[in-house]
Amino acid sequence: MAITTASVAETCEAAQRAARALGSAPTEAKDAALAAIARLLGERAGEVLEANAADLADERAEALTSALRDRLALSDERVAVMAEGVRAVAALADPVGEELERRTLESGLDLRKVRVPLGVVAVVYEARPNVTIDCAALTIKSGNAIVLRGSHYAERTNGALAAVVREALGEAGLPEDAAVLPAGGGREDLAELATQEQTVDLLIPRGGEGLKNALKDVATVPVIYAAAGNCHVYVHADADLEMARRIAVNAKTQRPGVCNAAETLLVDAAVAGEFLPAALAELRDAGVELVGDERARASAGGVEVGEAGEGDWASEYLDLKLAVAVVDSVEAAIEHVNAYGTRHSEAIVTRSREASESFTAGVDAAVVYTNASTRFTDGFEFGMGAEIGNSTQKLHARGPIGLRELTTYKYVVRGDGQVRE
Repeated sequence: MAITTASVAETCEAAQRAARALGSAPTEAKDAALAAIARLLGERAGEVLEANAADLADERAEALTSALRDRLALSDERVAVMAEGVRAVAALADPVGEELERRTLESGLDLRKVRVPLGVVAVVYEARPNVTIDCAALTIKSGNAIVLRGSHYAERTNGALAAVVREALGEAGLPEDAAVLPAGGGREDLAELATQEQTVDLLIPRGGEGLKNALKDVATVPVIYAAAGNCHVYVHADADLEMARRIAVNAKTQRPGVCNAAETLLVDAAVAGEFLPAALAELRDAGVELVGDERARASAGGVEVGEAGEGDWASEYLDLKLAVAVVDSVEAAIEHVNAYGTRHSEAIVTRSREASESFTAGVDAAVVYTNASTRFTDGFEFGMGAEIGNSTQKLHARGPIGLRELTTYKYVVRGDGQVRE
């Protein structure tokens, strides 16, 4: 286990010391650490899965929904996917040192704008232990140290995975404290982590609105919220209905416990009677609980659809449940999405370029799809190797947070004796 018993402040100070060394490490050393992580995941898979089985059997995990237990559970295949994700990060270009701009000033000074690491990144996350590896891989490659604060009910699994990361860092000659996993997990520890402004350069919470609101009350460090995903699929009047059915079912059922799964299906009134019976029947047969507005229920063709309440439109179920509404136009769909969505991922299914462009321009979200499932909002799918989360904000980073989003820049200026008059 790699969980440290030091205080939160001491842990963050150790990470800061490591960040200063890692920030100037050559690409070759960082890539060697990533290669070692991928190899050790294979060699230590048995230990990781044993720790995961113990977490799943623990009484702290008993109250989790089936979707959250799925997020917590690992298998040989999922461990292998983690290792492949690390290799994908290693194959990406190192962002550190990238020259963003260069020019000569009137004074003759040579000014360069170059990409540099943020420093210490803290990530707070729930349920998914693969986040431990994904985040560590991204921060190592981008020259940052990471403070990992996972769920208490994934404590053993995260500890086993963090131990792999720290061993790999040591093998590569890099400081092991570039990845630290503090003990604890209560609200007091979270508040302490969120106020380490002398050592933590960025905090990224991955979780629901409860976690987001808890941090808003106490955080004094910069925060990028990788928050809730109340995502929508809108079936336009000019949609290919077979395509729309496939997209709606995939967006809801492919993996319902993740933030880019669809939570609401919007259907244009012009095609509701034709589209909904077969689509809702397939969703029902996949185990999806359906709730809807009056028009959706009337168009369901005998498929049982419960009555949706106001809270359903704003809910991120993270489970096999879907809210369904009938709308009268693209404008009405946009209005609904902007009223209830969380600015994560939204999709329209249509053959109309005009409708697509209206929806894309009008919807306020990090990612907007035409004729594709929302499930593609993912660092690996976007060619980033992995992601540290999906930002629903508009400053610095939006959408999948990858290598470049974990950097800032500095100006490097060279002269030959200039002084300012």
